[in-house]
Amino acid sequence: MTTHDDYVSVRYLVDDVQAATDFYTTHLGFTLHSSAAPAFADVIRGRLRLLLSGPASSGARATPKEDAVPGGNRIHLSCDDLDAEIARLRSAGLSFRSEVVSGPGGRQILLADPAGNLIELFQPARRPSVQVSPDQARR
Repeated sequence: MTTHDDYVSVRYLVDDVQAATDFYTTHLGFTLHSSAAPAFADVIRGRLRLLLSGPASSGARATPKEDAVPGGNRIHLSCDDLDAEIARLRSAGLSFRSEVVSGPGGRQILLADPAGNLIELFQPARRPSVQVSPDQARR
């Protein structure tokens, strides 16, 4: 398989392409790459290209009806300050699908787009820096 661009693409099935585009560009730092709304649009953040496929898109039409439900998978967006990000999104009127969960790798919370697709906001655990003595560095 070959590709001409450097993006990792993920397809989300949405019921309203414009609402999904507005959500990702307004709240999560994505930029619009192209739009053929109401059927399709794609938004980009870093190397992630999120394909937003409405009911009229070929991606949605090719999906069996029993599999065309949001929420089974999720994208994972890292942030430096999860609490600040939660406060910012709540002040914009958004609500979350989970409480903050902590584990050895960090902390996370789930948000849903207008169609119900999940977004995991994740703050990696801070790893203590290891002090290396000059003698150890020379070895």
